[in-house]
Amino acid sequence: MLRLALEAQGHTVIEARDQSEAVRALQTTRPGVVLSDLRLPDGDGFGVLRASKELDPDLPVIVMTAFGSIQDAVAAMREGALDFLAKPIEPDHLLLMVERALSQRRLATENILLKEELASRRGAPQIVGEDAKLKHVTIALHRAAATDATVLLEGESGTGKELFARALHALSPRADGPFVAINCAAIPEQLLETELFGYEKGAFTGAANRKPGKFEIAHRGTLFLDEIGDLPLALQAKILRALEEKSFERVGGTAPLHVDVRVVAATNRNLKAAVAARQYREDLYFRLSVFPITIPPLRERPDDIPMLGRFFLERFCRDLKRKPMVFAQSALDGLARHRWPGNVRELQNCIERAVILTEGDTIHLRHLNLSIQETATAPVPEDNPWLKVDLSGSMAAATRRVIAEVERRKLEQALREAAGSPGGAAEMLQMNYQAFMSKLKEHQLA
Repeated sequence: MLRLALEAQGHTVIEARDQSEAVRALQTTRPGVVLSDLRLPDGDGFGVLRASKELDPDLPVIVMTAFGSIQDAVAAMREGALDFLAKPIEPDHLLLMVERALSQRRLATENILLKEELASRRGAPQIVGEDAKLKHVTIALHRAAATDATVLLEGESGTGKELFARALHALSPRADGPFVAINCAAIPEQLLETELFGYEKGAFTGAANRKPGKFEIAHRGTLFLDEIGDLPLALQAKILRALEEKSFERVGGTAPLHVDVRVVAATNRNLKAAVAARQYREDLYFRLSVFPITIPPLRERPDDIPMLGRFFLERFCRDLKRKPMVFAQSALDGLARHRWPGNVRELQNCIERAVILTEGDTIHLRHLNLSIQETATAPVPEDNPWLKVDLSGSMAAATRRVIAEVERRKLEQALREAAGSPGGAAEMLQMNYQAFMSKLKEHQLA
């Protein structure tokens, strides 16, 4: 009767006949709420309550008891039960209590996420720009969001990969679930596994209580694995299993935990080259890059620079409670000439600093503090190897020599990045293997 009443309201119900069966079910599933009678054929509801709290201290438990045993229900609440129901049970009362328990569960998860959000860097800019390359990325993002496929965001540092990941989550059917981000490069290797998968009480010195990992917290939501290219080899196999089987064990645990998580990964590394150099698992790479999206660097969409500059200027004037400001033409010219090696993040920091430094209402070039070497066309140093290219003879002959030099250096660079692997280097250059080997022989590199 209870199962039918709950399923009629859209809930999924897992039944257990006694304490031991309930404990097994708790270890293999992730219920949102536990409903248990205090008297069971084998064991009792106190055992189910303790097993639930051992699994997850925040898991809400509702106990049921006969009217004459209210004292037992009060004892159960002292041990951590959320509430109790006296039999005979009114279905409407049950449904109301279950909804309240699930709401409390969601609030607990949101509280964890809000604390992490407050601890992270303030503010996240919107995706701003009208460049054709950016529009292609946006179209791909919408297509990926409609599916549950794993997405790999590739791009240089500072291009806004986390913003695209958040946009992907917001556009997806999981938008009501949590968005959990973790930077795989920012956490020491020995701590990364516990951050991702959590740990059991007593798993190591100092583990006084059980701690849920990011995979658990992201249940029914999106997990963003930033800088996935820096993931240690030892962890790559466990990540692969979690992606393929949607299950894992906490550090120090033996029972598999099942989660429903959509993974979005990001990297500024060339993972194909890392695979060729045997620094990255090929099976994990293919599992991550089901739907790859490459975010263009800021220098490849120069028309978006003034628009982004004005966007950040307006935002920081508002955030810092400054009067509205404008850019002098010299400042706009400087922004356009700068190469922006740090991409959108560098531009954001540059404008924030300029708003702080500027006393009037106009930002000039001097306020931007841009590097002259990076802003202007840098002079060619005297020892530049390009000066050694033979430019004598006709235009056609000199051009052939320059092209040959470019090809030779590009081949050498690809071989270095692929750790000497011709196949990996050919893939990086988007050439077929035979054409690549022919070029190596042509330049006497093979």
